[in-house]
Amino acid sequence: MLDDICLFVQIVRAQGLSAAAGQLGLPPATVTRRLQKLENGLGCRLIHRSARKFSLTAEGEAYYTAYADLVAQFEAIRRNLSEEVHQLAGRLTVLAPTNAAVGILQPMFSQFLKSYPQIQLDLRLSNETKNILDGQVDIALRVGPQPDSSLSQMRLGSVATVLVAAPDYLEGQDELENLRELDACRTIAVTALPAWAMTDLETGTTETLRPRPSIFVDDIGMARQLVCDGHGVSLLPVSEVAEDLRSGSLRQVLPKWRGQDRVVYAVWPSGRLLNARAKCFRQFVQRHIAGDPVLQGAIPGPM
Repeated sequence: MLDDICLFVQIVRAQGLSAAAGQLGLPPATVTRRLQKLENGLGCRLIHRSARKFSLTAEGEAYYTAYADLVAQFEAIRRNLSEEVHQLAGRLTVLAPTNAAVGILQPMFSQFLKSYPQIQLDLRLSNETKNILDGQVDIALRVGPQPDSSLSQMRLGSVATVLVAAPDYLEGQDELENLRELDACRTIAVTALPAWAMTDLETGTTETLRPRPSIFVDDIGMARQLVCDGHGVSLLPVSEVAEDLRSGSLRQVLPKWRGQDRVVYAVWPSGRLLNARAKCFRQFVQRHIAGDPVLQGAIPGPM
């Protein structure tokens, strides 16, 4: 009924059904039918039908007086919201994993803010998967499978995982030749990777290891630091250890074996149109990740 009330107000403003139909781009018959539907719903006639003169009934005057200002406010709010949805200014709320956001993705966020200074970025970091709908979030970056059917998703890239250790830890040990020899090593496991699904890059053989870790932590950044400090071997995302591999402060263990890829996604609520700011951010992230070899599965070697 709200649409038909708005139509009635427009008819009064235009001083006629035909004039209103022309302004709204509707067939005159449609305008007449919808007015009749509104009158039937209200149980009274609103407009006197006359080819010579436009006039309201007493009931029509009452309804127009009651609704004209409300319809004007509604139209103003709709225009403002439409402008907000389509402009590259205002608040943009983004969820992102902590380790990636303060690590490999940090330069990207900085570049985005420089490129779009009118966007107010509300960046919420967490290594837990938080409900997008609860927090009125525009878009989120996530790593790993996204089974939630209430979310739309776009694959952006992937990060390899590799076995790494510090040279100090490996010094004096025979070079490992197979995965079973890891049983004799101190291992560091993280909650995000409880099972190590390994693939032999030469043969395509796959094996799943369930390490009995000497150390178990729930933060990838802490696991990386413990590995750098020489406390053992761990399976870690290359995004966390790329600089360490380049500098030689960490070395790959069993380099012909690779762990599972960690796929990076952008996700947002299904059925919700992305505003211009969220679309802009998604495109910016997509370009950045496409141009970073590590975020496309590459493994850097020592420089």
